[in-house]
Amino acid sequence: MPSLLSLGARAMFANQAALQTVGNNIANANTPGYSRQSVVLTTAPGQYTGAGFFGRGVDVQTIERAHDQFLTRQAAATKSAAAGDATRSDLLTRLGKVLPLGADGLGYAASQFLNAMQDVASRPSDPSARQVVLGRASDLAARFRDAGGQIEAMQAGIVGDLRNGVQRVNDLAQQIARINDQIASNRGSGHEPNDLLDQREQLVSKLSEFISVTTVPADDGTLGVFIGGGQRLVLGNSASALQVTPDAYDPNRAVLTMSDGHLQRSLDESVLTGGTLAAMLRVQNRDLVDARNMLGQLAAAIGTRVNDQNALGLDLSTPARTGGNIFSVAAPRVLPSTNNPSAALPQVSITDATQLQASNYLLKVTAGGYEITQLPDGKPIPFVNGDTVDGVKISFPASPAPQVGDSFIIEPVGMAASGMNVVLDSPNGIAAASPLTATSNVANTGTLSIQSIYAVNGNFSATTAAQLPLTLTFGTANPDGSVNYSLSNGQTGVWRAGQPIGNDAPPGIDLGFQLNTSGVPRSGDSLTIDPTKYTGANNGNAKAFLGLQTEAFVGRQQQRDANGVLLLDANGNPVMKPGATVTDAYAADLSDLGARSQSATYLSGVSAGVASSAEQARSSVAGVNLDEEAARLMQFQQGYQAAARVLQTAQSLFDELLRLAQH
Repeated sequence: MPSLLSLGARAMFANQAALQTVGNNIANANTPGYSRQSVVLTTAPGQYTGAGFFGRGVDVQTIERAHDQFLTRQAAATKSAAAGDATRSDLLTRLGKVLPLGADGLGYAASQFLNAMQDVASRPSDPSARQVVLGRASDLAARFRDAGGQIEAMQAGIVGDLRNGVQRVNDLAQQIARINDQIASNRGSGHEPNDLLDQREQLVSKLSEFISVTTVPADDGTLGVFIGGGQRLVLGNSASALQVTPDAYDPNRAVLTMSDGHLQRSLDESVLTGGTLAAMLRVQNRDLVDARNMLGQLAAAIGTRVNDQNALGLDLSTPARTGGNIFSVAAPRVLPSTNNPSAALPQVSITDATQLQASNYLLKVTAGGYEITQLPDGKPIPFVNGDTVDGVKISFPASPAPQVGDSFIIEPVGMAASGMNVVLDSPNGIAAASPLTATSNVANTGTLSIQSIYAVNGNFSATTAAQLPLTLTFGTANPDGSVNYSLSNGQTGVWRAGQPIGNDAPPGIDLGFQLNTSGVPRSGDSLTIDPTKYTGANNGNAKAFLGLQTEAFVGRQQQRDANGVLLLDANGNPVMKPGATVTDAYAADLSDLGARSQSATYLSGVSAGVASSAEQARSSVAGVNLDEEAARLMQFQQGYQAAARVLQTAQSLFDELLRLAQH
């Protein structure tokens, strides 16, 4: 009789435990990170009698949770990639809005500024036309400053988000360490603390959204969490802390570091591989830098080229003077490393704005001299003190002398956009007049006529101005249709249809001015070039401004071989990569940022789909299916009722036995 009672009691307890577990599953069906639990039942050892072994019922061995370690790791890894791609896509979408299309764009503003010169060319002395030019210039500078300011605001926002993200990572790491300690303390019971294990996996999953992690289980039940290719974040019940520190070169940028004893190790985004922190670092270190430099290249090229052209003309002052600057262009910036052993600082200046590239440069002082590299992935460029690289001259003063180990980031155009301003405040300062006036000899018999003449470079002021007036006389025609000409200063050249005079293609003469003509000269025809006397009626330099719209002066570059050595043509001149017009350069910048944004958006969609599939695979194993739980609920309910029936039967038999014993 006691055996039957024991069997019923054991069965009732087992089914009650199963019902409680099923109820817990149903209650947590929508709880994030919860893993389905089930009761593990085993047959109790039989009792030997002379008639054989009689069963003693059922035992509850443990409560286990549905879990697949591979699927759990896969879900966390794909979630990390998806979070990083989504963050980068969002940031690049915002960055793309810095360079708008259409009438709101920088290219349109630059065209409007140059187009305003058309009215000045038509009415050189009209103050209203000149005022429109200044207004267009102010609008262009304001758009550059606004775009540069938006990039700086994004940079500051990324640093703030990095700090918040690092704080969250450190909090999660501390929580994982505490749960590790609790799990290790419960290992002596012989049973798994399922709820604690679920909580730890949920914390690791949340942590992976910020930073890609690798987990390694230990024998004591704790979980080691590593980041950045093996850097320890959590080990046992101890958690390390990430920090956001200023960049060694630029304090406005941030780097992630982790303490390793007395050392602070930097964590590069390429090592972190995934998560929102890695994405923000990548955007900060690559995309924002590139966008700032592309804007700066445009600003510096336009501002400097306009200033140079204005300096080649004459304004409306009395007496007339060469034009001053219209725009102010920020000087190149040198950022020394905080780890430099010396206080030396190179002097950097722009020598040719048309050769400025949308790049930064890393300059190092080595035992063999100097090494300069175009960032981010350029090859080292041969360099000696005082060399010019891509239109930028770099030289160290004699004191303080640089030391081996010094390094510098050189930003030729990084601040050009945000620092662009209009410095010309008087419309009379617009140098619309050419310093030269050309007139045809009335006795000419050919059809050659003068379209425009204006100065194009410093050769005019250095040499030609002192030789004025100049007489240009044409000779006989050559078999190829060209015509030889001679100047009263003894120089000779060859005229060809459509080719300007005075600024001939190499190896022709370069007198610093450009005379544009139409028609065909005959032998003996002549032109006279004199200094301009009436600047209010001359529009030569205004026409030169109009030519800037089609001039490819943005991003010209001297070509180098695989070793970084400059390439020279047969005449010993540098081989130049052609530049781009303002419109084409701006379109290329838009295309570059647009391609990055589209690529990031596509990758974000793909990684989100992969992460969703991985989570579904994990949930199919560990998640709660309410239909299955309802079936189990009925199953164990019937088992419980049957076990109760066994107890009821045993009780009835026991009562009958007592009744018989009383008689």
